[in-house]
Amino acid sequence: MTEQAKVPAIRFAGFTDPWEQRKLENLASFGGGHTPSMADASNYVDGKILWVTSQDVKQHYIENTTTMISEKGAATLTLYPSDSIVIVARSGILRHTIPVAKLRKPATVNQDIKVIQTVDSCDSSWLLQYFIASNKTLLREYGKTGTTVESIDFAKMKSTALMVPYIEEQQAIGSFFSRLDNLITLHQRKYDKLVIFKKSMLEKMFPKDGESVPEIRFAGFTDPWEQRKLGDIAERVTRKNENNESDLPLTISAQHGLIDQRLFFNAQVASRDMSGYYLLRQGEFAYNKSTSADSPWGAIKRLTRYEKGCVSTLYICFALLNANPDYLVTYYETNRWHKAVQMIAAEGARNHGLLNIAPDDFFDTMVSLPESQAEQQTIGAFFSRLDSLITLHQRKLELLQDIKKSLLDKMFV
Repeated sequence: MTEQAKVPAIRFAGFTDPWEQRKLENLASFGGGHTPSMADASNYVDGKILWVTSQDVKQHYIENTTTMISEKGAATLTLYPSDSIVIVARSGILRHTIPVAKLRKPATVNQDIKVIQTVDSCDSSWLLQYFIASNKTLLREYGKTGTTVESIDFAKMKSTALMVPYIEEQQAIGSFFSRLDNLITLHQRKYDKLVIFKKSMLEKMFPKDGESVPEIRFAGFTDPWEQRKLGDIAERVTRKNENNESDLPLTISAQHGLIDQRLFFNAQVASRDMSGYYLLRQGEFAYNKSTSADSPWGAIKRLTRYEKGCVSTLYICFALLNANPDYLVTYYETNRWHKAVQMIAAEGARNHGLLNIAPDDFFDTMVSLPESQAEQQTIGAFFSRLDSLITLHQRKLELLQDIKKSLLDKMFV
């Protein structure tokens, strides 16, 4: 190995010594655990001691566990200190990744978890990031497949050789990534809170079945909401792409809305001749009758990111006549319209995951909305700003995650 290969591509200023090859077993001690008898409830009742199982290693830091055990349950287990590293050694998830995390509180573990406690010459935060950076390599090298449950050969992993800097550089790297992880967690929590807040507002700002006013309403609006047929506020769009106005095939994602079909499926799945497709223009809506776990009654989305595009004639397309589009976008993010669709779905509705709904029946479905255009606009604008804020935090989160991934590649040998 050349001298150049013994240092990472990016280093903190002041560190120039080459990294040295060390075996993992010389950098740490190892431990494990087991499951206290489930038949004895006293092992778990009123438990206050953390007990780590594979389902708890979903993030890179552990402060709480799904199951807590009592002092009696922990009597035959080792209570590992905070800063210990836990690795899932036996689980179906090992087909794809090796879950690894650092304890932020003392904890015990079950038999599927291995614990690593670093010696003084090895920084635990640095070693955690090493496992994250080398995850795929370690899984490929030590993963055992073809058994009833996937596992890693931990006995062999302990003898793996890794390139290690002096402790001062380890600490600098570990501290840097710890701060970066904290920033990622902060944005993740902000994003999660906004998503939960939106879900709550979608539930409370639209009238429940049988009611004429919502639980939460903007000040100044008091009139009861009305039920109107979709056909009274919208008209069907059936224009065809006859002059090949667009070669952009669109599909509906329940999460992302109307998007380029080729990007969504990562393939050219549309036919080359799209003259028979419906031509959808910006601001118009489309209903995809395909069902999934995320959208059991299909999805209704508005075209916003492209000026025009083509959709399958299996979609039901429409343009609004006299309703606020931002309001209707939000209305179709609730589940308030599901019952109306459910009532018109024919027997044996799900044919290969496609609802059997006629366009005329679809336009007879009732839509709940405020009579006042001002209230519709206020609701639509509120959720539009909320969506922008959610997107902002999502992009910040994704940017930080991309930065970390890039630095992990360049700051380890």
